[in-house]
Amino acid sequence: MRHVELKISTASQGGHAVVSVYGEVDLYTAPRLQTELAALVRDGVSRLVVDLSGVEFCDSTGMNVLLSAMKRMRENGGSLELAAPRSAVRRILQVTGLDTVFSVHDAVPAFGRT
Repeated sequence: MRHVELKISTASQGGHAVVSVYGEVDLYTAPRLQTELAALVRDGVSRLVVDLSGVEFCDSTGMNVLLSAMKRMRENGGSLELAAPRSAVRRILQVTGLDTVFSVHDAVPAFGRT
């Protein structure tokens, strides 16, 4: 089994945060993303944008992590949006219908925009 490293970086300003994800989000790496997103929800971030431009692959485990985080954000009155998914990830969103569940942007929105 090959090991693919998942890199995550977070930039925040006020109540907004952008989480940039690089690598593959799958059964083995998704818990790391889940931990990062859960911490931001706990910290009271009101708008969370997940930058997927560096994600080469995302399986159902990764999608479930994103859905779960979005649900927790909504319960707290916030929002979770996806930005800049590569074509493979965008296809998964379209095939599963999740492109209608998530707000999906072609690029990472600037802080302060709605």
